[in-house]
Amino acid sequence: MSPTAKWGFRPMKSVLFRSVALAALIVPGAAFAQSTGTTDFEGEIVVTGTLSQDVGGVQVPDAPKSRAILTQEFIQRQNPGQTILDTINQIPGVNFANNDAYGSSGGTLTIRGFSSDRISLTFDGVPLNDSGNYAIYSNQQLDPELIEQVNVNLGTTDVDSPTASAVGGTVNYRTRTPSEEFGVHLAGSAGQFDFMRVFGMVDTGVFTSAGTRAFFAASRATNNNPFNNYGRVNKQQYNARIYQPLAGDDFISIAGHYNQNRNNFFGSLPLRLDANRVVGSGSGNRFPRNNDEREYNINFPCLTDVAQPGVADVTNSCGTEFDRRFNPSNTGNIRGASRFTLTDQLTLTVDPSYQFVKANGGGTTTGREGLRDINPTAGTTLAAGYLGGTPYFGRDINGDGDMLDAVTVLAPSQTQTRRYGVISSLRYDLNDFHTVRLNYTYDRARHRQTGEVGLVLPNGEPIDVFPVNDGLEDVNGSVLQKRDRLSFAILHQVSAEYRGEFLDERLTVNIGVRAPFFRRDLTNNCFTSSAGGFQECFGATSPLNATYGALNPNAAAPQNRVFNYNKVLPNLGFTFDLTQQVSVYGSFAQGLSVPGTDNLYNSFFFPLGNERARPAPETTNSFDVGLRYRSSRVQGMIAGWYTQYQNRLATAYDPELDQTVYRNLGTVNKWGIDASLSFQPVRNLLLYVFGSWNDGEIQDDVITGERLVNGVVTPIFAPTAGRRESGSPTYSYGGTVRATLGPVDIGLTGKRTGPRYVYDTNLPVFGGTTANSTVLYDARTPAYWLVNLDARINMEWAGLNDTTYFQVNVYNLFDQFYAGGFGGGLNQQINANSGAYGGVPFVQIGAPRTISGTVVFAF
Repeated sequence: MSPTAKWGFRPMKSVLFRSVALAALIVPGAAFAQSTGTTDFEGEIVVTGTLSQDVGGVQVPDAPKSRAILTQEFIQRQNPGQTILDTINQIPGVNFANNDAYGSSGGTLTIRGFSSDRISLTFDGVPLNDSGNYAIYSNQQLDPELIEQVNVNLGTTDVDSPTASAVGGTVNYRTRTPSEEFGVHLAGSAGQFDFMRVFGMVDTGVFTSAGTRAFFAASRATNNNPFNNYGRVNKQQYNARIYQPLAGDDFISIAGHYNQNRNNFFGSLPLRLDANRVVGSGSGNRFPRNNDEREYNINFPCLTDVAQPGVADVTNSCGTEFDRRFNPSNTGNIRGASRFTLTDQLTLTVDPSYQFVKANGGGTTTGREGLRDINPTAGTTLAAGYLGGTPYFGRDINGDGDMLDAVTVLAPSQTQTRRYGVISSLRYDLNDFHTVRLNYTYDRARHRQTGEVGLVLPNGEPIDVFPVNDGLEDVNGSVLQKRDRLSFAILHQVSAEYRGEFLDERLTVNIGVRAPFFRRDLTNNCFTSSAGGFQECFGATSPLNATYGALNPNAAAPQNRVFNYNKVLPNLGFTFDLTQQVSVYGSFAQGLSVPGTDNLYNSFFFPLGNERARPAPETTNSFDVGLRYRSSRVQGMIAGWYTQYQNRLATAYDPELDQTVYRNLGTVNKWGIDASLSFQPVRNLLLYVFGSWNDGEIQDDVITGERLVNGVVTPIFAPTAGRRESGSPTYSYGGTVRATLGPVDIGLTGKRTGPRYVYDTNLPVFGGTTANSTVLYDARTPAYWLVNLDARINMEWAGLNDTTYFQVNVYNLFDQFYAGGFGGGLNQQINANSGAYGGVPFVQIGAPRTISGTVVFAF
């Protein structure tokens, strides 16, 4: 018996349209994965039958891993243009805090307590995590109308994954295949906060005798931010895919994607509730207490200081607020996919890709027209450069004829990436019950990080949101930059996997291993003057480099370093059918996360041979075991998991200082339970509930610094031993109710997200000093409910087709006030000499109630 015949399995394609017609919601399973090779190896199979496929819209996964899939039908029920990461918030173990209801302004993702930089995000197999710090940018994802499905691995990865950071799981989504029939899909949306969105797609249908088909799509979305008097989102996206079927199931496909964002930051406020402060995004402001306080004004409209000849002009606040920062990005990729049957038993898949990124995080600083002394002792050596966090030009930059002034300048952290990759797989079928495959993965990213300076207009607006296009020069002709570095992130990975079926196909065993070889080739053209990565920059070829180095021997000179990280990672699992309805599964997987470029560049401060000059990679040992039940009306699962996490890096980031310090938490043990249950009492009523609980324990106190006591250097510890990690909820649960009443579909989705610790020390946010402290905010942010409503009127009753409808979405139906996304931090800094508490973290305000309507025409 072939694998696709087990329990009456049949190919997925023949069932897909039925599941859409039946309003399928969530389809977990082994049917889809991130690369063509993994998809081909696992096989596109589903259980035969009709409603037994998706009881309550849910199919229990037939895989040795905890995994879930959302289909296009579920995705289309969400807010128009919504980021796919908000959509997966209904999967057990996944938590996403959206910065706005429309998904265009970013957000914070965790899976089983792992932060987004430990989660691999791929798009048709293309890795989307930043190649430097592994960050995920939720507002730059594919238009939801084009996503065929999204697949989430909880805590594990596939053996051919091209990832340097997936110790916490993977999120993989795939583009729809062009239709064989000509078709047009048009959607127009409008909503609160001046939201407008248009989307259009054309399927060519088959247009050659060889069966070639394609689609072309474009969208545009704009809206105001919901909290202040300034911010705006402006997003456009273009997509295309051409698909050439070959003999049998073989094919060749090429797809292209381009996304452009021009949006402002907003809603990130200091997490403190001092009575004598007002709500706002500045470091001297505070967080709101309720909905009545969540709207605030910034200094807009305004004028910058007028330049006057012969006067030492000074800056004002115009254009400098956090909310005035533009967060521009131009991103795109070209993705190939192919499958070739070489013999009856041998199949080759090849997925090449190219992608590019041009983006920055905005921000301003005060530029000085004068020079700075770079001699720490004599005080006689004046120079131009980017020094102590300030650009010194040594020339007139505001055009008033003198060199006396302080001028507001745009100074974002600029990133440009060019990335090439390929995932290839060779599968060999030994027989109907045993299959092996060999894989080779290559990923090479050229990651250019700079910090050019640009001028602003009299109203505080940037002349060019990308100062990298024409950065300002100093008196010596060098482009002033707060950072100037080039890195190459290179991966060669070989992997192998075996799948076998035993005991009359009741037992399926997967044995895999991957061996990644990571190389990080980093060049820093600036001096590193602190362990926090502070930079002093003159220009790569400037003669001032030699002068500064001689005067400041404790600063690490510009240099190149190469880091190599290699490890053999097993990936094992099984499923065993106790009965046709009940099965158990289990898995063990090792994960690896290579230190990001910021951490590696910070390590340049330490000489080679010092332990901190070679940051250790994060590694995990993850265990999963689960029980599943499947019947025609009820499907459920419960899974327990345990992860031992070594060399967990903790970070503390201050958006005002733009500085990050890394500390090694050592070993962290994490464990939890994920569960879901679906029930379909009648054909037109679907019910789904889910829940997760997780806990963990940091094993040791962490050294955060040193102090000199009686001539002896002693370490400073943060009390982290026995505490749990910050930033992720202790529990979450929720569910979906969906009913069909004639032409009307109504869905209600709710989720309660548990409290989250602000710091790894699990201590409150303090003000004052250790001797006389006040609590500014509790140790945890409160739990909250987020309830969304969707209602759709299908227009068949009006004589139109069944793909034309009007849909209303209400995000945060009850307008719940809550603290939104934040990554958590190691601890609150304390001045070693005075005992004064340092700055507080910045946290997003949760997205407010937002109503929108969408009209969709498709034919």
